[in-house]
Amino acid sequence: MRESQLHEHIFAAAADLSGVFPHVLLGPGDDCAVVRTPSGDQVLLKVDQVVEGRHFTAQTPVDLIARKAIARAVSDIAAMAGEPRWGLASAVLPPAEARAEDLCDRLSFWARRFNCPLVGGDLATGMPGSPLSLSITVGGVPSPGRGPVTRDGARDEDELWVTGRIGSSLPSGRHLSFEPRIAEARFLADTLAGDLHAMIDISDGLGRDAGRLAARSRARIVIDADLVPLHTDAPDVLQACRDGEDYELLFAAAPGTMARAMAGWRFDIPCTRIGRVESGTGCLLRFRGQAIEAAGLGWDH
Repeated sequence: MRESQLHEHIFAAAADLSGVFPHVLLGPGDDCAVVRTPSGDQVLLKVDQVVEGRHFTAQTPVDLIARKAIARAVSDIAAMAGEPRWGLASAVLPPAEARAEDLCDRLSFWARRFNCPLVGGDLATGMPGSPLSLSITVGGVPSPGRGPVTRDGARDEDELWVTGRIGSSLPSGRHLSFEPRIAEARFLADTLAGDLHAMIDISDGLGRDAGRLAARSRARIVIDADLVPLHTDAPDVLQACRDGEDYELLFAAAPGTMARAMAGWRFDIPCTRIGRVESGTGCLLRFRGQAIEAAGLGWDH
């Protein structure tokens, strides 16, 4: 069973959560869960993991392992235009792991750096030969004005935009040192408010994650390959759609509304219109005269 198939099974099993548990506002299927506290406040919840051999190598410095572990979860908070507030860390350590204390120190450092100090966690020792595995939970709060930005709000005629540049994150090593787009996401939410219709962070590839946005919104997304901003070491857009690990924001905004956001854009990365939302289904990439179904381009573990 592929990851995407297992996801659909999980989503179906959790479809009744909000009806049975009214404090669960949003369950599986988005970048974060959203729950309501007894006082009425909304909280964003995210758990993510990194595993040696899959997300980093045995030669990766401890500092970069810790940074990526924390930043991956923080990036999902950004994808809902939230702010991280606290974190939990659990680890399965290889037997006789000599870097354990250093790893704990660097996890604490990066959690504080991303404003989600570690307030607890768990440690276990794996079997001989088992890889290092870290699981990070981050809690956050949504934009007080806009509220959580989910994946399911893209509408016909919306514009599709992306922050930063795309492609070659793994071979370049950028996947170990990316900056979660917390500030950029909050600026978009504050500036556009209800005109910011849907958002996702690009972790599994531009094509696959755009396909997820389209599927959740019950719409079709069309990406113009000539408009996608690439890193200089990315070979082409088709490969960039497959690569994943970019951790940029992909979002849908009401037509013409991004002009006011771009007028105040103060960040040192580009923000680029790359396509549109249409009625229909699927995710198409217009590439060298072809219309390629892009939802299958990217990582499916």
